[in-house]
Amino acid sequence: MKSDYSESVFRRSQKVIPGGVNSPVRSFRGVGGAPVVITRGRGPRVWDVDGNEYLDYLASWGPLIAGHAHPRVVLAVGQTAAKGTSFGAPTLGELELAELITQAMPSLEMIRLVNSGTEAAMSAIRLARAFTGRSKIVKFAGCYHGHSDPLLVKAGSGAATHGVPDSAGVPAAYAQETLVADYNDLSSVEVYFDEWPGQIAALIVEPVAGNMGVVPPTNSFLQGLRKVTEDNGALLIFDEVITGFRVAYGGAQALYGVSPDLTCLGKIIGGGLPVGAYGGRRDVMEQVSPLGPMYQAGTLSGNPIAVAAGIETIKLLQEPNVYEQLEAYSATLATGLHEAASAAGLPTTLNRVGSVMTLFFHPGPIQTWGDVAASDTKRYAKYFHGMLERGVYLAPSAFEASFVSTQHTQDDIKQTIETAAEVMRGLS
Repeated sequence: MKSDYSESVFRRSQKVIPGGVNSPVRSFRGVGGAPVVITRGRGPRVWDVDGNEYLDYLASWGPLIAGHAHPRVVLAVGQTAAKGTSFGAPTLGELELAELITQAMPSLEMIRLVNSGTEAAMSAIRLARAFTGRSKIVKFAGCYHGHSDPLLVKAGSGAATHGVPDSAGVPAAYAQETLVADYNDLSSVEVYFDEWPGQIAALIVEPVAGNMGVVPPTNSFLQGLRKVTEDNGALLIFDEVITGFRVAYGGAQALYGVSPDLTCLGKIIGGGLPVGAYGGRRDVMEQVSPLGPMYQAGTLSGNPIAVAAGIETIKLLQEPNVYEQLEAYSATLATGLHEAASAAGLPTTLNRVGSVMTLFFHPGPIQTWGDVAASDTKRYAKYFHGMLERGVYLAPSAFEASFVSTQHTQDDIKQTIETAAEVMRGLS
C-alpha cells in the first residue's frame, strides 16, 4: 500500500508536534516506520490520506464499540452541536448519561463527569485520600491509569513501549507514595498492607488488565483484592476506562461479581468523544466539592456533545443480542488467530475477555507483567506491518489490545483470519 502522503504529513507534524503525534503510542516507534494518517472512518473500516482502506481493530483504542460514524451517534452529535457546543452549566444530557451509567453499574451510587480517563483516575485517587485521611496507594506493574504524576510508576502501555516506565518530571516524593504490586499476585498486595498498616488510602486496578495487553484476572484475584481492602479500611478502585460497557454492559464488576468502592470510566461512555467519569459509594462521593472538601472542577465536564454521543452509544448497547453477537464474533476471531499461529508453528498466546483481546508472541501463559515483558516484540512488529500492508489495522504496540465492534461482520472476521494466516506463514 502506498503511504507517500501519510509520510509527508508525518514529517510536517514532527516540526510542530513532539514526535509528530499527540499521544506517544500513535508514533509507531514500538513497531517501526511512520504512522498512517487517517482521514475518515465508517463502520469497521478506516481510510488514510493516501486512499488506503483498512479493516479496523483499533477502534480509537476502544471507544468505538458501535463502529465509526454510526448514523445514530452522528445524528445525535449534530443535533446537539446545532443547539450549542458548551454551556458551563447543568444540562439534561449529563443527567441522562449519569442515570444510564448508575443504572448499569449499581456500585456507582453517585457519579461525576470529567474529560478523560486520566482525569477520572487522578480524581478518584485524590478522593480516596480525602475520604480515608491516608496518603499511600497501591497499583500494579503494567497497569496504566493515565498520566497523572502518582500513577506514572511502572505504567505499562505506551510508557513501556517507549522505554519510559517512570516518566521524567515526576518528583521522587510523589512516587514514594505509590506502592507497586504484581498483577494476579495477591500476596504481593498483602505484604504492603502488613508493612504500611493504616497508611494505604486505596488500591487501583484494571479488573481486566488492558494496558499491558489483555491479561484477565486469575480465579479469586479480584475477590481477594476486595477482601484485603475491606479488612484494612482502604478503598478499592476499579479502572474500567477500557472494560466499562466493553466486556459486559455492567463492566468487569458485573462480569466477575465484585463491587468496588470507586470506579473510573471513559472511552465508550463518550462514544468516541473526550470524556471520563468517576463514581461510587454515596458516602465517599459526598466528599466531592461542592458537598465536601475534595475539590475537582472542569469547564468542559459534561460537555453536551460528548454526552450525546455517549448516551446514543449506550442505548445501542441496550438492543437485543448485542453482547451475544460481540462474543460470538470475538470468539471466532480469537480461535482463528490461534489456529493460524499454530499452523505456522509460532509460539503464541491469545488472551481474550469479551470483545477485547491480545495476541502475544509468547508460548504463555500470560498472567503477569513479567510474562508480557518476555513476549517477542520484534516478531509482533513484523506481524503488525504484514497485517497493515494487507489492509488490517491493529494497535502499533505489542502491549495493547484489539477490539471487535458491533459493525464487524462474519465476512470481516473470516477475511482477518485468512490475512493473519498468510502473514504468520511468512513469520515462521
